Amino acid sequence: MAKLFFRYGAMNSGKSTALMQAAHNYEERGMRVLVLKPRVDTRGGGRIVSRLGVSRTADLLVIPEMDLLAEVRRDIAQNGALACVLVDESQFLRRAQVDQLMAVTVELEVPVLAYGLRADFATRGFEGSTRLLELAHTIEEMKTICACGRKAVFNARRVNGEYVFEGDQIVIDEGDAVEYESLCASCYYAARKKALGGEP
Repeated sequence: MAKLFFRYGAMNSGKSTALMQAAHNYEERGMRVLVLKPRVDTRGGGRIVSRLGVSRTADLLVIPEMDLLAEVRRDIAQNGALACVLVDESQFLRRAQVDQLMAVTVELEVPVLAYGLRADFATRGFEGSTRLLELAHTIEEMKTICACGRKAVFNARRVNGEYVFEGDQIVIDEGDAVEYESLCASCYYAARKKALGGEP
């Protein structure tokens, strides 16, 4: 039985690198994969880019109204059997699109590996990742470390070098002014308390 996998982790946990490694493993054995990336993630244009410098062109840039089950069906009809569907930045998917990915595993019997963040800079769940946590057959955490050496679990946003805890959920490609950092719980809440004037 094909499964829907959700592999989540904080920033810099190697999600995109792992996706490209998985794609390589299939393709090295002569199997075809379909790599998806939400168009809202403008970093790298239509490419999936790892912080290690590895990159790969996405086969399909996903827009919010796109039916992913229909797109995968169309791809199979045009290009033949698929071994796997791989999704980068899956937190940006719509709830219905995650349901469609589950349908890909059930109706088309094609496994889906989705990689993404669990929550945003203010610890709020993303629509796509929340639904993946509800639906996925298998949920795996990808780990990284905070600057203090502890396991990082949160994603902090810095604007012009200062931590911020309010603002739009999605802010991408704003130049050097906006950066993200993986933090452990202790460092995250210490930065939050300082930024918000002692408020927890």
